Amino acid sequence: MEYKIRVRFAPSPTGFLHVGSLRTALYNYLYARKTGGSFILRIEDTDRNRYVEGAVENLISTLKTMGLDYDEGPEKGGNFGPYFQSKRTSIYREYVDKLIADGHAYQCFCTPDDLEKMRNDQISRNENAQYDGRCRLLTQNQIKENLKTGLPYTVRLKVPNDGEITFYDLVREKVTFPWEMIDDQILIKSDGYPTYHLANVVDDHLMKITHVIRGEEWLSSIPKHLLLYQYFGWKPPKMAHLPLLLNKDKSKLSKRQGDVAVEDFLSKGYLTDALVNFVALLGWHAADDREFYTLTELEKAFSLKRISKSGAVFDLDKLNWMNGSYIRKLDQKDIEIRAVPYFESSGIDISDKRKYSRAITVLRERVDTLSEFPEKAKIFYGELKFDEEQLKIIHQENSRRLYSFWIEELQVQTEYNPESVKKLINDTQESLGVKGRDLYFPLRLALIGTTHGPDIPAIIEVLGIEDTVARLEKAKMI
Repeated sequence: MEYKIRVRFAPSPTGFLHVGSLRTALYNYLYARKTGGSFILRIEDTDRNRYVEGAVENLISTLKTMGLDYDEGPEKGGNFGPYFQSKRTSIYREYVDKLIADGHAYQCFCTPDDLEKMRNDQISRNENAQYDGRCRLLTQNQIKENLKTGLPYTVRLKVPNDGEITFYDLVREKVTFPWEMIDDQILIKSDGYPTYHLANVVDDHLMKITHVIRGEEWLSSIPKHLLLYQYFGWKPPKMAHLPLLLNKDKSKLSKRQGDVAVEDFLSKGYLTDALVNFVALLGWHAADDREFYTLTELEKAFSLKRISKSGAVFDLDKLNWMNGSYIRKLDQKDIEIRAVPYFESSGIDISDKRKYSRAITVLRERVDTLSEFPEKAKIFYGELKFDEEQLKIIHQENSRRLYSFWIEELQVQTEYNPESVKKLINDTQESLGVKGRDLYFPLRLALIGTTHGPDIPAIIEVLGIEDTVARLEKAKMI
């Protein structure tokens, strides 16, 4: 039988898709496409306390939006379903019963209060806070009696008490854990649902997963997983644990530091192509150290061997720079269409299509996200307001002379002409002796309400001659 790469992305439906989860999905997708393998989506929804209604639909929609098309999973089906763990509980029960029968797992009747007291006692003795294995010592008669009386219980994995385990990770390479650091992991919770540890091992085996590519936070769980593979007599898949995503201060990227959901970035006007490109470089780089890749190019260039061990800093400034670069590469009409919803939500009237188009042309060089367009465009729309310092500039005698001169010269023009505006600037310098900031600051203030901004010809191109004259006249009258 021909060997085929099979990878999976197995998120929990507990909310929106985190950018870290997007990276995990992306790397699995890229590895499948690079190797001609299969990319499977599996929903790990056994934690019913954290389940969020609508999260699965949002997850699938976001993956589609990002261009990560899976081969098997919800909505698509496949030969290894169901692809929701909540629909596979009878499968897990069968395997956990086998572990108990073989002496590799046991029922634990400890209550939450028992466990809390146990941990507090351990902490008071400066010991490692973990389950002490007390229910391992129960006799068969005690277990039968507890079950007969209906005591709630969990099922725990029997972990060796001493020694160590060493395994090879495709990113971390050789990794060793002493067994004393690993407690007897719960496999089946008291509500009958499996924990991640049991379900993912059983599912990965039954779904013939060849490579598990996931975040570094799962590395410490591998000893439990490998022990399960050993107890079941199964060959484990190859493992690759991705470096953590970090803030600039090297703390772990989390919701407390701001937006981390993919949907948040998309709603703010980050382009999918830019976001995929940026996320791909969080912990991976190609041999030529390029910055810009299409998804198709990433599929060809990706390699697990070039994933870094060290944490990857989520640099928002770099994302902004990259997204701005992508915006500037878009077709003009494409940007105009994409920006419309942001203008509509801001309340800016863009019914004047000529003005809107020219505003986009000028501002596309000055924005990093689509959502910035309306804020930047306010200088061309609505009433201008001036503070005291700005009014001092407007009230200067040179400013008054400048406004009068421009009003008179522009009123003889019917349409914007870039060459005539440039000539007007030169004529102003010669006729009035006004140049530099004494020329540009008063003009920009009158036309856009700020001393810094686009070039004067670009401003007039957006406003048009009539609106330009009207704003100059208003400034002159203040």
